[in-house]
Amino acid sequence: MNHAHTHAPRHGAPHGHHPEYATDGQAEILDLDAEVLAEHTASLTAWLPLRTAPHHIVDLGCGTGAGAFALLDRFPDAHVTAVDASAEHLHRLRTKARTRGVEERVRTVRADLDDDTWPDLGSPDLVWASASMHHMARPDRALRHVHGTLAPGGLFAVVELAGHPRFLPENAPEDRPGLEERVHAAADRRQAARLPHRGADWGPLLTAAGFTVEGERTVAVHLEGSHGEAIGRYATGILRRIRGAVADRLSPEDLTALDRLLDTGGPHSILRRDDLTVRTERTVWAARRT
Repeated sequence: MNHAHTHAPRHGAPHGHHPEYATDGQAEILDLDAEVLAEHTASLTAWLPLRTAPHHIVDLGCGTGAGAFALLDRFPDAHVTAVDASAEHLHRLRTKARTRGVEERVRTVRADLDDDTWPDLGSPDLVWASASMHHMARPDRALRHVHGTLAPGGLFAVVELAGHPRFLPENAPEDRPGLEERVHAAADRRQAARLPHRGADWGPLLTAAGFTVEGERTVAVHLEGSHGEAIGRYATGILRRIRGAVADRLSPEDLTALDRLLDTGGPHSILRRDDLTVRTERTVWAARRT
């Protein structure tokens, strides 16, 4: 296995797909994820052990297009079929494609990948699934679908999250140090039953579905300084959505402190802080249909 740890100066979670919370604000978070973490996504696409440049790429659970556009940039002769269940995400992706002048290289397909039958996605050379496989009710079945869809010799790249990014120093806020970790711990407990494959080791699952795993890479991201305003909005968006899921699991003191951070017009707003960083990890598995 090829394990690499890279500290990148920026990037976009492979379109960090976070539908475990209400859809309100999700598209904006995915867009910010793409902006802040763009170099990270590019580093993942550059690492893929491809034998030849792919001509047809499928992006499963494409979100608003962070992965799709990174792949189009990396492979200028390729076209992408972008698949997602959200009409809003696909609309945003098409708008971005027009703005970038690549609309003729992008096809969007709205589909629920938990359905028994999948839409016809052709025979792609590369399938990319970033932070989307863990949302599937039957990921084993989805992996078999991908195996049957890929062209012989084609590559399947699965990107998994270590969790939501962290943004605040450990001693913040002053009156409730460690607040962010307690908020994330409450979210992790809530998600454990609903998303049992979040953070999974996809290697054995890929092998069981008939793939040959050719590489695994973990990229650690620690960003500070650049994208200051975007990081503030990114942190606010993610913590606001997590708050909606875990408010009933936090102490009154923690909830009050969190609400002060999320009050964008208040003196304690995250947007006013100059000590934010983005700390996260992504792992990618490259598996071939042999």
